[in-house]
Amino acid sequence: MLRTVIAVIFLALYILVMGPPLILHCILTRSPELLFRMSVAGARFALVICGIKVAVEGLENIPAGVCIFVANHTSNADPPAVVGAIPRRVALLGKKEVFRVPILGTVLRLAGFVPVDRANRESAIASVDEALENLKGGVSYLVFPEGTRSPDGRLRPFKKGSFVMAIRAQAPIVPVSVIGAHKVMLKGELAAHPGSVTVKFHPPVEVTGYTIEQRDELIVRVHAIVASGLPVDQQPVRQG
Repeated sequence: MLRTVIAVIFLALYILVMGPPLILHCILTRSPELLFRMSVAGARFALVICGIKVAVEGLENIPAGVCIFVANHTSNADPPAVVGAIPRRVALLGKKEVFRVPILGTVLRLAGFVPVDRANRESAIASVDEALENLKGGVSYLVFPEGTRSPDGRLRPFKKGSFVMAIRAQAPIVPVSVIGAHKVMLKGELAAHPGSVTVKFHPPVEVTGYTIEQRDELIVRVHAIVASGLPVDQQPVRQG
């Protein structure tokens, strides 16, 4: 618990001290690159404070151009672990509540992150449209299509929104298997536990040829690839 408290204090001070000058730099230069790199550095260091080590596999599978990273979601450790593993700027669709945090919300918006109100369907669709425009502008996205963290670490069904976005943008999907994050930060617990997380990038899935009506086929394909990289205790529960 002490490690977690120290990490939270560090992040709060980091945002308070580094946030304003980085925001100003981003506005003056009209480039979020430094803002993003420094934010990721802070998140990585917070993981180190918590005793969480991140191993990365399959970096060679990440395409040079814009893409959508699709990962399983079991823990609050997932976003910093995966974003920190991707060797270039990437944005997320995140809970709208996070964007209300002073300074942090401004940083996220300048970095291309898009708030999502899952309780409001029209607002959620508008968020996807905003992310779609950013994709067309050259910003890759990381999405967690399960919609929420898995309560037991097992892969859950994927929702359709991010796959519709990929088809509309004609952006390849990079399936990502996140292993062990549920053990270092359990859902419902505030404390992080020392341990290891593995982020595994699979070869990209091209969406060329898929129509919106075929999104379910694409979901099944990507879901199977993500599952293929997970250990037995994170495999989806087989129905029937």
